[in-house]
Amino acid sequence: MDALAVILEQPERLALRRLTLTGAGVGDAVVDVAWSGISTGTERLLWSGRMPAFPGMGYPLVPGYETVGQVAEAAADAPVRMGQWVFVPGARCFGPVRGLFGGAASRLVAPADKLLPVDGTLGERACLLALAATAHRAAGGIAEGERPLIVGHGVLGRLLARVAVAMGAEPTVWETNAARRDGAEGYAILAPEDDARRDYTRILDVSGDSAGLDGLIARLAPGGEIVLAGFYEAPLSFAFPPAFMREARLRISAEFRPGDLAAVTRLIEVGRLSLDGLITHRVPATRAEEAYRTAFADPACLKMVLDWRDAA
Repeated sequence: MDALAVILEQPERLALRRLTLTGAGVGDAVVDVAWSGISTGTERLLWSGRMPAFPGMGYPLVPGYETVGQVAEAAADAPVRMGQWVFVPGARCFGPVRGLFGGAASRLVAPADKLLPVDGTLGERACLLALAATAHRAAGGIAEGERPLIVGHGVLGRLLARVAVAMGAEPTVWETNAARRDGAEGYAILAPEDDARRDYTRILDVSGDSAGLDGLIARLAPGGEIVLAGFYEAPLSFAFPPAFMREARLRISAEFRPGDLAAVTRLIEVGRLSLDGLITHRVPATRAEEAYRTAFADPACLKMVLDWRDAA
């Protein structure tokens, strides 16, 4: 059994070729992939070669952790069934080629208990579940009526704002790029210099800007919390006295958990969270190199999706 896969052979050198897949073992399922998303955070760092030391890091590798497809093979007692639509958070089934995170391929072999059944009517939008779950993880603890600040209005920032609204919060979003100050759904978007508030009890940063902590600390209320939910390639630092005076707290929001995926799936099912309007670009998987360059270079691209349906 083989699959057509995206392979980062080295930084900024991408190939699309067939790889022999590791055979399905006990507890595994085989998934025929329909769509996979390109992450402009972690995958950009893999593409550029700037990814900090990370478990499993090395080239060549198959990227991708935002994959949706249909189960082609599964055991009778598996938690998923043949024909079911599932979200696949990556795979390691490519033999000597690393799977980091291993979702950008036409077919995958993955543990059945790691697959999340999804509503087939979501189509390509189901690729956004990983980001939605990441947003839910970052938003943990937000209370109804809270007025947090979210820094960054890319696709993760938009999902974080939507999740906060679904939790009953009233977020404000900062965005420095005027072209991205659209698409608000139930929240305000401002340029940082147009916001006079300095009493935020919670600031959630998804900008990835490692030099921005001092500016955020200056906007905190006493005892306030800054949540670092982006991915930062450079070391983080901040001036201690202002943070000391505010008794500032820092929290790092890491990888989402199965419970976050389940939670956002429920929010979608009951109509409290929408994934509409976030996928701006889509191309056939056979044009993967073009897609990756566009995803990382075009500021108008919020989310790029590869279509694998004719690439098997």
